[in-house]
This record gives sequence, C-alpha cells and structure tokens, in this order.
Amino acid sequence: MKRTKEQKEQKLILSNKDKPLLKRMYKYRYMYFMYLPVFLIFLVFNYIPMVGILISFTKYTPFTKVPQWVGLQNFKQLFVSDIFWRSVKNTLIISSVNIVLSITTCVGLALLIDEIKTVWFRKVVQSILYIPHFISWVVVASIFTMILSPQEGFINGILQAFGQDPIYFLADSDWWRVCLWIIERWKGIGWGTIIYIAALTAVDGALHEAATIDGANRVQRIWHITLPSIAPTILVVFIMDIAKILNIFEPVWVLQNDAVLAVSDVIGTYVYRIGITNAQYGVSAAAGLFKSVISVVLVTIVNNASRKIKGEGILS
Repeated sequence: MKRTKEQKEQKLILSNKDKPLLKRMYKYRYMYFMYLPVFLIFLVFNYIPMVGILISFTKYTPFTKVPQWVGLQNFKQLFVSDIFWRSVKNTLIISSVNIVLSITTCVGLALLIDEIKTVWFRKVVQSILYIPHFISWVVVASIFTMILSPQEGFINGILQAFGQDPIYFLADSDWWRVCLWIIERWKGIGWGTIIYIAALTAVDGALHEAATIDGANRVQRIWHITLPSIAPTILVVFIMDIAKILNIFEPVWVLQNDAVLAVSDVIGTYVYRIGITNAQYGVSAAAGLFKSVISVVLVTIVNNASRKIKGEGILS
C-alpha cells in the first residue's frame, strides 16, 4: 500500500515536469502569489542595491554631479593603505576568536541545559539566558560602560577593595578585545544554544542506554555519542559563521573609541568612517566589495573542506 502511494507520487511529479512552464505556473499560481511579497523584498533590498557596486570604480562624492570613472584606482588606494590592512587584521582576529568562543560556549551550555531533567526549571533557565539577545547593542554598551567604569564601575570597585589601581577597560588596548568577547558571549550565548538544543533532541537515546550498560560514564557518552551526533549541526553553524566573519560592525562601533582604534578598527567601521565621515564613497564601496568577495571565497573553501571531510557540502 505504502509502495503504491509512493509510486503514484513519483508519477505525479514526473507528469508535472512534462507540462509546459506556463501551465505549471498557472496551476500553482496561488503559491506564486504568496511568494510575491518575499520576492519583491529581496528584489528591492538585496538585488537592486547591487547596482551600487559600480560606485567602487568611480570617484564620487555628494558634491559630484557625474561620477568620474577611475577603474581600479580605489582598490589600489585601499591596498597601499596601512590603516585598511590593520582593519582587515583586526576583523579576522576579533571574528575568529568570537567564532571559536561562540561554538564552544554554546555547545557546552546546550549540553548543560540538556542535563536538566526538571521541565519547568529548564524553561526558566532558557528564558533567562535568551533575554540579553533582545537588548539593543546601544543599551548593552551603556550597561557595560557603567560596569567597567574606572570611577564608579562594579569591577573596578572590587579591584580597589583589594588594593589594586582602577583600570579603564574600554580605553585600554590590552583589555578592549577581551571585554568585547565577554560582552558578545553574554549577549549571544543564550540565543546561540537554541539550534544545539534542537539538535540534541534528535540524538538516539538507545545509544546512551547501550553505552551506560557497557560501563561508559557521562563524559564518555558526551564525547563518543552526543558530540559526533551533533557534529553536522556544528559544521553548518561554523560555515554560516564563516560567511559573516568580515561583517562585524555594531558591537565594535558602540564600544569603540579613539584610544583603542589600533586594536578595534574593523572593516565595517573603516568603511563607515571613510564613506560617511570622509565622504569618499568610491573608496568605501571598494572596501565593501572587497569584503564581500573575500566572504564568498572563505565560504567556498570551507564548504569544499566539508565535502571532503563528510562527503557533502551544505551549499551544494
């Protein structure tokens, strides 16, 4: 009975493929109609703005009536700029460490939450951990600026109680990145665990029961059963994070100041400063295009590595 149903579905699919495109579109016209708003949003906000790529090959300012075509001159200006390469270096360092911390802390927290057997307590813990994700980065920056303040900050109050000198954490080049990573984890760790908690629900409980009978302790079961079972999910999240590795902006921008510019200036803030503050739109667009191309290259490399390791990639 089941096999007959599957055969009928396959015949229906094949028969639909044999029909002309217009007839198929007319048959599913209501589905296309429901998809239309999504298509228009993508068209207006994602594809039409791509025409602005041409600005990266021009010399254009708000006072220029007709953009002057300069070819690759903007890219040459970028590639000889020490400040631009400093921003690339800072972006890679900040984002790479953040990706590693994100995956390890979120997976670890998901494993801890999965061990909670009391349903109501588990829901309360998850809800509390999710709250920081919904707080604006501007508010988060204000909160931690007060907490880390050298005059009235809670952390420096503890240091002074032990006879230590106060530290202006957000204006110290040695501390700024550490503070950013801690703040990012505080804000994002709860939300980041959602996908791993969902993946843990799919782990076969029979495997844990068999391992327990064989004498495996909890750590061994996590290492040899749980982690391998959610490894595909971790890989997918890693590839998605790689795609965004150069797109960090908001958390850096709200915590950045001139005293730590050497360690905090990333591509996003560099593009903003050159484009908005200095009105060099051509150079700014060139930097943005460079960032996009590098992101595509990184995703392609990681996806190919995934295909070689596990036999398939997530993109193709």
